[in-house]
Amino acid sequence: MPDYQTLLAASGLARIDAQVLFSHVSGHNRAWLIAHGSDEADPALAAAYDALAARRRAGEPVAYLVGTREFYGRDFAVSPAVLIPRPETELLVELALARAGDNARVLDLGTGSGCIPVTLKLERADLLVSAVDISSDALAVAQHNARRLGAEVQFVHSDWFAALAGQTFSLIVSNPPYIEQHDPHLAQGDLRFEPRGALTDGADGLLHIRHIVTTCVEHLRAGGWLLFEHGYDQGGASRALLDAAGFSEVQTWHDLAGLDRVTGGRCAVHRP
Repeated sequence: MPDYQTLLAASGLARIDAQVLFSHVSGHNRAWLIAHGSDEADPALAAAYDALAARRRAGEPVAYLVGTREFYGRDFAVSPAVLIPRPETELLVELALARAGDNARVLDLGTGSGCIPVTLKLERADLLVSAVDISSDALAVAQHNARRLGAEVQFVHSDWFAALAGQTFSLIVSNPPYIEQHDPHLAQGDLRFEPRGALTDGADGLLHIRHIVTTCVEHLRAGGWLLFEHGYDQGGASRALLDAAGFSEVQTWHDLAGLDRVTGGRCAVHRP
């Protein structure tokens, strides 16, 4: 039986992936591995690690293999039913927190794992937060995260605004499916394993964004903000949609890589 260092090196994984998977199956952190790396590996632990390593070599995302992904400093449960939270989406949260008034009613559209509404509620206990998703499996993950992290969020099974008749909000946020249907990235890396419906709209990447922009005016109070994440090349089109819908203060914000990532604006007049 090899020692632990040899076990990880022989797995053919990137060092960070190997360490994360080993920590998951063993319960030991990196410091333990440094101290005990030359110890002979426990056979049962080695077998469990090898099984996960094989799945990772086949392309499965580490987040799905370990069942969690960190977002805004907290660990969120994830499964193949939801999109894996990404650091770029933290910009959407930061912008929302800066624009939510006291005791504001906030809605997250297409919540997935629930990382956005749960984070908003935990960062601002005064906010009244709701979230919707068309997938009942995704809502189950989101509800689990809310319970586990102690966030009071109202979850609704809905196709965008369909189940929200008569409800209005001061702030609406969304990370909708925005990848164009023929984008080659859909067949690469982690995206191969994530729910396709959470990645692409099956069209030009703007189908859901158009629907959100044109429909949200029935649910967004006058002066309220709409903020949504989008692709690096969709900033101009997103601003044009908001301008055409009569929004004010329309602008696009860049992520840490300097790419267009979030666009938003204020609703000039609520249209019931």
